[in-house]
Amino acid sequence: MRHDASELNRFYASRKGLTARRMIGRRIAALWPATKGLDVLGLGYATPYLAPLKAEARRCISFMPAGQGAIIPAADEPPVVLGDELRLPFPEALFDRIILVHALEEADSLSTLLREVWRVMAPEGRLMLVTASRTGVWALSDKTPFGHGRPFTRQQISSVLEDALLEPSAWSRALYAPPWNWAHNPRIAKLWEEAGEHAWAGLGGVILAEAVKHTGAVRPKGHAAPARTPALEGRSRPALSPRNQSNRTPNT
Repeated sequence: MRHDASELNRFYASRKGLTARRMIGRRIAALWPATKGLDVLGLGYATPYLAPLKAEARRCISFMPAGQGAIIPAADEPPVVLGDELRLPFPEALFDRIILVHALEEADSLSTLLREVWRVMAPEGRLMLVTASRTGVWALSDKTPFGHGRPFTRQQISSVLEDALLEPSAWSRALYAPPWNWAHNPRIAKLWEEAGEHAWAGLGGVILAEAVKHTGAVRPKGHAAPARTPALEGRSRPALSPRNQSNRTPNT
């Protein structure tokens, strides 16, 4: 059973939730520095992270699963669609960027969900997964949304992405500050984040994984795809949808 949207909304209004929004948001911004003219979809409960992407995007939509429920968006937030995440009400190859937050951990079928995401993603489009880390402290506390459902390791995420014919291209972590109230003063949380990135890289509470849908890929059938190039840390080149291919930078 999915976390209720009203509970997720209350979490992101709390001090812990504001810390999560800041620390995860800065990593999203580093991986996706620009979305100008692109079509963006958030799936799960991605609304807190969509505002910076919406500012430049041509289209930005937040899709919330029916089992979770939805929150009416504020004036500066993207429009919300409520429905079945395994049957997204969008045409094929529409979105250049898709971000999943609080989506995989409680999904009934990972493979079916990611196949549907693959369907609506533009060729060379980019997917970002934001999931609870199995090795992080946040997965051990059921007082936050990151303590519900199944947490993941990096290897497990790589496996589900490759099964869906999506190539992992960049990795990051966030939420090194523990989920305790005293640690979420903005200044203290920032110190935890800076120290964690340098000293305890594997202990971040959240894993961020970017993956690419290559134009040569066939439609996923539910079996494992062969491994491609190793995943790379850091920022990768933005993808372009077919309508923007004329502006694409040639490979070097």
